[in-house]
Amino acid sequence: MRLEKKATLISTSVAALLVLIKMTVGMLSGSIAVLASAIDSLLDLTVSLFNYFALSHAEKDPDDDFNFGRNKIEPLAAVIEGTVISLSALFILYEALSKMIHPREMGFMSESILVMLVSIIITAFLVAFLNHVAKKTNNMVIKADALHYKTDLFSNGAVLLALGLIAFTGEQLIDPILGIGIAIYMIYSAIPIIKEGILMLLDAALPEEKIEKIKNILDSEKIVTNYHYLQTRESGSHIFISVHAVFNISISLYDAHTIADRLELKIKELFKDNQVHIIIHMDPYDDSEINETEDAY
Repeated sequence: MRLEKKATLISTSVAALLVLIKMTVGMLSGSIAVLASAIDSLLDLTVSLFNYFALSHAEKDPDDDFNFGRNKIEPLAAVIEGTVISLSALFILYEALSKMIHPREMGFMSESILVMLVSIIITAFLVAFLNHVAKKTNNMVIKADALHYKTDLFSNGAVLLALGLIAFTGEQLIDPILGIGIAIYMIYSAIPIIKEGILMLLDAALPEEKIEKIKNILDSEKIVTNYHYLQTRESGSHIFISVHAVFNISISLYDAHTIADRLELKIKELFKDNQVHIIIHMDPYDDSEINETEDAY
């Protein structure tokens, strides 16, 4: 089993445990912060299950129906997860504002504090593990999952702080105020994940600095007299690159193919953590202007 799939199974199990203990104490104590945290963990459970499904299908080999594989499931999962984070934040914001308008006393303070403390410890270990997997695999779904649980870590810490301050001061307004802060932070954190996923779904080109590195490799091959139509895109952990390389008309097909293979290996070295698919079209002359003229008609 891939490390990414093991990571999603572990995050799913942790989310299920947190839902059970938070929901129980949240309903008994009447704390909006604890109940909101329980609902957020329920969403975590749903998202982690979806991530496992996404990774299981994304790793399938290309077939007659999906000639390029199912790698787009990974950015789709990231967009969904970012959206779930945002919706969860909006729910917490709504509950916090409602409690400010209609204040109500909290009970079971000691139990609530204990639950949130245990939740923070468990989530901290999970975030550290997911960050390790994300760095090792560069998988977008795991990155999103790590961010998701990182926001949980901060929100759980804020809830614990709120409970402690309420127990010490008796001021119930602290609960909804911190809830608003948590909601804003969660939305702010989700935006980059959603943006990156959407750009990948739209086949956006690689960042400019990566394209420049590819160009430097192409420029370093002196036998390639010119190149054009350099196109790049990213799909999950896969990178697709195509380019037209111009050779002298007198070069043999064997020599041109050998040089193209050498260029492929050099470019793949730039993206060691990704699966790179490169197509180098070998031109005997620069046909870019001819093709552009034909496209105009």
